[in-house]
Amino acid sequence: MPADPSTDELLARAEKRDPQAIDQLFQRHRNRLKRMVCIRLDNRLRARIDPSDVVQETLAHAAGKLPEYLRTRPVDFYPWLRQIAWNRLIDLHRKHLAAKRRSVRREEQPGLRLPDESIVELAGRLVHRGSSPSRYLVREEIRARVRQAVDQLKPQDREVLVLIYLEQLRPQEVAQIVGASEKAVNMRHLRALERLRATLGDTFSES
Repeated sequence: MPADPSTDELLARAEKRDPQAIDQLFQRHRNRLKRMVCIRLDNRLRARIDPSDVVQETLAHAAGKLPEYLRTRPVDFYPWLRQIAWNRLIDLHRKHLAAKRRSVRREEQPGLRLPDESIVELAGRLVHRGSSPSRYLVREEIRARVRQAVDQLKPQDREVLVLIYLEQLRPQEVAQIVGASEKAVNMRHLRALERLRATLGDTFSES
């Protein structure tokens, strides 16, 4: 069977206004976008906002902006698409959680506090390298320790962990999203792991 066309091949066809290529381009990244939205969506919004709707709105908006992207290509396709979804999430959090009267732009970057479920998943991935979180991590006291340890990380370091372990992005994509070199991303990654181990101690060795 013929191999699926690469993203670059689809972009080249999209420049020629090939509707099939454009549709395939967006559908290829739908699941990645939905995972990002699920990871970031505040627990207080889950009953009101369907991640699939956020993704659909993102793709519709991206379709209108695609010609401009194709002219300039500022970053790779997925980081560009993800930024549109990110902006939509920021708007939704601001709209629905406005009771606190606090602008998201004044929040500590990257701007959205991770839900507890995402913190537990992140901790589980750091412990088990990809397996599901252990039953100990689900306990409230352990969850609180992990939350505190993650919150104590520098925002830039914490974001790199989330992008690598939860969103499962490639180093090149992470670098483009955070606006740093791949070398800097690797340094942040290692620094964050070292600080978590130093803070949590034996917590990461439970099974």
